[in-house]
Amino acid sequence: MTTTDTPLTKVLGAKTAKALETHLDLHTAGDLIYHFPRRYDERGEHTDLRRLEVDEQATVLAQVQGINVKPMRARRGNMLEVTIGDGTGATLTCTFFNQAWRERELRKGVWGLFAGKVTEFRGKRQLNGPAYQLLSADATQDDAAAEIEEFAGALIPVYPAAQAVPTWVIAKCVRTLLDTFEPPADPLPAETRAKRNLVGIGTALREIHRPSSEEALYRAKYRLKWDEAFAVQLTLVQRRARAAAAPGTARPRAEAGLLAKFDAGLPYELTEGQRAVGEEIAADLARPHPMHRLLQGEVGSGKTLVSVRAMLQVVDAGGQAALLAPTEVLATQHFRGISAQLGALGRAGELDGDPEGTQLTLVTGSLGAAARRAALAKAADGTAGIVVGTHALLYEGVDFKDLGLVVVDEQHRFGVEQRDALRAKAARPPHVLVMTATPIPRTVAMTVYGDLETSVLSQLPRGRSPIASHVVPALDKPAYLDRAWKRIQEEVRAGHQAYVVCPRIGDDEESPPTDDEPGRRPPLAVTEVLPLLRNEYLTGLRIEMLHGKMPPDEKDAVMRRFAAGDLDVLVATTVIEVGVDVPNSTVMLILDADRFGVSQLHQLRGRVGRGSAPGICLLHTESAEGSAARERLDAVASTTDGFKLSEIDLEQRREGDVLGASQSGKHSHLRLLSLLRDEKLIKEARTEASELIGDDPDLSRHPALAASVAALVDEERAEYLEKG
Repeated sequence: MTTTDTPLTKVLGAKTAKALETHLDLHTAGDLIYHFPRRYDERGEHTDLRRLEVDEQATVLAQVQGINVKPMRARRGNMLEVTIGDGTGATLTCTFFNQAWRERELRKGVWGLFAGKVTEFRGKRQLNGPAYQLLSADATQDDAAAEIEEFAGALIPVYPAAQAVPTWVIAKCVRTLLDTFEPPADPLPAETRAKRNLVGIGTALREIHRPSSEEALYRAKYRLKWDEAFAVQLTLVQRRARAAAAPGTARPRAEAGLLAKFDAGLPYELTEGQRAVGEEIAADLARPHPMHRLLQGEVGSGKTLVSVRAMLQVVDAGGQAALLAPTEVLATQHFRGISAQLGALGRAGELDGDPEGTQLTLVTGSLGAAARRAALAKAADGTAGIVVGTHALLYEGVDFKDLGLVVVDEQHRFGVEQRDALRAKAARPPHVLVMTATPIPRTVAMTVYGDLETSVLSQLPRGRSPIASHVVPALDKPAYLDRAWKRIQEEVRAGHQAYVVCPRIGDDEESPPTDDEPGRRPPLAVTEVLPLLRNEYLTGLRIEMLHGKMPPDEKDAVMRRFAAGDLDVLVATTVIEVGVDVPNSTVMLILDADRFGVSQLHQLRGRVGRGSAPGICLLHTESAEGSAARERLDAVASTTDGFKLSEIDLEQRREGDVLGASQSGKHSHLRLLSLLRDEKLIKEARTEASELIGDDPDLSRHPALAASVAALVDEERAEYLEKG
């Protein structure tokens, strides 16, 4: 009997087991049984050769259509060319060097599976020396497939494979394993299986490898997807339940205090969304358990204002708040912005300060020794109710008197350990508010941030202007780029300012790889573009550059001059992506926009249109019309709905390992579950997990399920989710 823990050496022998271990990192029967096919070839429905891409590792089901042996000119010997087709009219050439003997078995009319890397030679796609598994030379394709016992049934599994271990070798190994495999006891409670109409785990594992029908395969996949979704949701619901029960310090709203004074002095009304989210957060802070809330908001929706009001509520209740920002530029901008918003309320102890107010302080890595000592002293003795900083807040020696609230801005820029290090500086677990202007698809929010309560700000404050976006196809229509430079000049003449964004800094910086298009030029750089603008495209305008490698005082000086209107154009990298707020900036030209992700482009264009004048975002590209890169830019130009763009972004990134591949081992990522297509299933798993954890918080009455969760969401990843 073979169980999931049985080493593959005992099932397949040392040689085969070693190959699977070396090339696919498969060690046990469980590893192999959970190495699912990535697709299925059907007899009578051949692989479409027209969809193959150069450099793709492909496995195709095709028929030999022609054979040609010819001498090689450059060296001694001969080359065997075998033309294969799939019935669509498309063909592929398989080449073999000095292997003319293969002509005897690769006869015209034979069907087979061919695997190798797709290359191109003189405009024709080919496979060089592919591995192959022949079906039959004489019978029909249906009859031939039936002869191959490794591929029993109408659906032929095609596995994620390696050159040394092709898909049919894996299929044969799986068949050998299934002959003796004893599936584990089903971890799902019987009532859950019945309620959700799920097949048993043993049936699912057999049918996904050797499906007896399309319906059986669908039911097997659905059950295994359910297991993945359920394991993640159980982990997150458990964490949320523990957080809700953990002891914290209540920070209730004061009837009269800093927050009340702040609200009374606002020169504008809060939006309906800001009020509603503010009430949710205020209620969380008033509870004696730590808040864990995710605040999503479109660019410019007023998330910072919401966080300031939360910080003031905590200060009113005797605590301190820390705001963690990913860059010095953003931290400094937050510090100045909050100082301006608070006015006298943030200058307690100064001549023009409100004696009932508090103080702010800024902690960054570039502070001088004296300034750093002063800032740390204010944080440690509680003088500073609000501390704004970068990663420098995490260092040893940065202490707080009573840290009650941690606000993490652009949380996706921080690692788990960094956020955890700041929370650890509180005597009791603090309230946590994480903010992002990068819209998160609902299923990602439910799966990655499912332990957090979620608030969404979708309404823009009054006075924000619309942003028009246009693609500038420089190769197809060079006149469009000339027009873009003129548009910037027109905006500057009208009294406004502009950004020109580049993908990299330049100088000695190494160019990022360009695997997608061999021979493609390196991305445009700030240091290369700056002199071109000054001397050619934007002559006479006041232009400076800004990038992450500049000394902090230089960056600060440039941002101050730009904010004051002393510069017309800022040539920058993505250092301006978040938080930079210059209302007079109305136009942005993003050079090589196809080198940026969808969410990055959406963030960047949020820097314009922040005042009363409309914003314009121009997306420069040399990508061809109809290419994936061009389609991505067209999508960004077509809408300013960040949540719609986040779905596009997720689809184009192919989801990846949503729980953070860098935080975990190979065998614990989601193999089948699609965050794009399985939203309904994920919601149902969430509901079921909530009911089960409500009844059995530690899964003590469901030990098999607890073990299954531990296997699918391994220890390292559980810690990743736990730290959140």
